[in-house]
Amino acid sequence: MSPNGDVFLLDPNTPPGATRYAHARVAPASAHRTIYVSGIAAVAPDGKLEGATENADGTWTLDIREQTAAVLRRIDGIIRGASKGKGGIHNVIDSVVYILDMKSHYAGMNEEWNKVFTDRVSAPARATVGVKELPDPRFIVEIKVVAVVDFE
Repeated sequence: MSPNGDVFLLDPNTPPGATRYAHARVAPASAHRTIYVSGIAAVAPDGKLEGATENADGTWTLDIREQTAAVLRRIDGIIRGASKGKGGIHNVIDSVVYILDMKSHYAGMNEEWNKVFTDRVSAPARATVGVKELPDPRFIVEIKVVAVVDFE
């Protein structure tokens, strides 16, 4: 069994598509603890925003790949910290990805997602939602997850 529970795929024999996610994950029944991670953006604890570069004219160049990779690293660190090192990003069973522009951001976000979750069997359930805005105009992606970690 994967650390994030058993996978359920409607038809596991169909070839995987462009995205990697399970249709559902069945959390294991045991000494596991559930960790609910708030929506996370690409802001480091020191306040630095990854994937956002200020231009000379005061505008910003925003990179969906850099921001997504940073968010996934932060989520991994949050789960590791909350579980005292017993879990990480691969314990995520459910996720919601919020992005500003499906047309221009989805593919780049998905590329970074697929680097972390390399197959459908280990990937969490996922919904991706296009939103009008996020809390800071420099944020172009935010991810919220639920993880299950064995604390024994």
